[in-house]
Amino acid sequence: EVGKGFGALDATIDDATLQAVAFQSHELIAAMASDGAVVDNLRVDGGMVVNDWLCQCLADVVNLPVERPEITETTALGAAILAALGAGLVEDLDSAARLWNLEREFLPAMDPARRESLLKGWRAAVARTLL
Repeated sequence: EVGKGFGALDATIDDATLQAVAFQSHELIAAMASDGAVVDNLRVDGGMVVNDWLCQCLADVVNLPVERPEITETTALGAAILAALGAGLVEDLDSAARLWNLEREFLPAMDPARRESLLKGWRAAVARTLL
């Protein structure tokens, strides 16, 4: 079973991989914030986001609401929208944007001290790889 929890002794390589995605996302959002970009929520897409545990893990680690669309393969949706726009089947990109619909929102639920402890561990692990 994927997603047995942070720090579980029986965690799998799958768990670690999904957690790494969340930690890397935190680092990216932190870098964006240091450049002045404000992120209020995170919209996710792609095959991995059908995993509820990943989406909740992501919300907990980045401390932001995570929104998953009904259509998770938005790259394909975007290509279809551009084709429809080019064929005159869609008026403009604003009307095409209404094709994005929320399927589920994941809200952060992790204790802030736990989050900080996990992020500290992540940073220490990354630092050890750079030696």
